[in-house]
Amino acid sequence: MPLVPDDYSLHVKRAVAHYWQTLVRQSKRQKKGDADRGARAAVTGGKQMNGFCDLVSWLLAKNEMPEASIYTDAELTLPGFYRPTKKWDMLVVHDGNLVAAIEFKSQKGPSFGNNFNNRAEEAIGTATDLWEAYEKGAFGVQRPRPWLGWVMLLEDCDGSTGAVGVDEPHFPVFPEFKGSSYAKRYELLLRKLVLQKLFDGSSLLMSTAKGGPRGGYAEPASDLSMKKFLAGLAGQVRTYKASL
Repeated sequence: MPLVPDDYSLHVKRAVAHYWQTLVRQSKRQKKGDADRGARAAVTGGKQMNGFCDLVSWLLAKNEMPEASIYTDAELTLPGFYRPTKKWDMLVVHDGNLVAAIEFKSQKGPSFGNNFNNRAEEAIGTATDLWEAYEKGAFGVQRPRPWLGWVMLLEDCDGSTGAVGVDEPHFPVFPEFKGSSYAKRYELLLRKLVLQKLFDGSSLLMSTAKGGPRGGYAEPASDLSMKKFLAGLAGQVRTYKASL
């Protein structure tokens, strides 16, 4: 059986549609006329990325990982080194071994600037903390080492795709950031997280508010595709099972 079944894209579309449809439902539940509260609730409700948990759970099941080893709702906390604990969005723990830990993040307008910086700091800090804890033996003897993944769903709109300036009061920024959009910055961030071995897999999806509720999405970079992300995770599971 292939690492990633051919119909994986249908599950990705369902996850994207679930995200947008959940935002709409959450907003409608807010008091009529309280636009600010409704918009905030729509992105802090905590359930909009559950479709991606379902997607990855489906992939894990296809690669014979027991359902009891997949955590998406509870028991999601792992020890850290610089802080006591960190709650992940999804864990795979089998027979006392941490097989994988995954984060699912999203961002829609209008505040792309501050949110991008927060997401970048969160990703870098989360991975750095876990790997230091791993090196200090927090997870016991691992075979193989844990697989870390980061998935980002970004709204495709003028605010995310337009060029953004940078401040350079003392030293020049790296050239790839000059004139880049927030979408491009996310692409650079996710690619560098893997290249620097902070994460083992990352995926960047973009979706418009109009097409998203029907499952429409785009992948701006082939090396950050969902298929590649899922294949990396499936490979981890098979390597782990072969080590038993």
